[in-house]
Amino acid sequence: MKVNARIFDKRMRELSQLPDELLDSALKLVKENTPTQSGHARDNTFKKGNQIISDYPYAARLDEGYSRQAPQGFTEPTIKQLQQEANKFVRNI
Repeated sequence: MKVNARIFDKRMRELSQLPDELLDSALKLVKENTPTQSGHARDNTFKKGNQIISDYPYAARLDEGYSRQAPQGFTEPTIKQLQQEANKFVRNI
């Protein structure tokens, strides 16, 4: 098997960007999947380091499906969507 080092290095650089891009996408998706009545929950969801923080007292309740707008919560739909995005990203490299 022959490997073109230049192409390999390029692909590895592209893959190294995946975590940052996925985290940005995750934040966007979490906000889209968070039910909104007043916008407080979405406004208090943000990225801090490599984490997404939902900084409001009823976040767990919403994620457990309390809202009729998002009976599946917001974490599981976001994970499914991110898996699809990651698969597309890797296929396109």
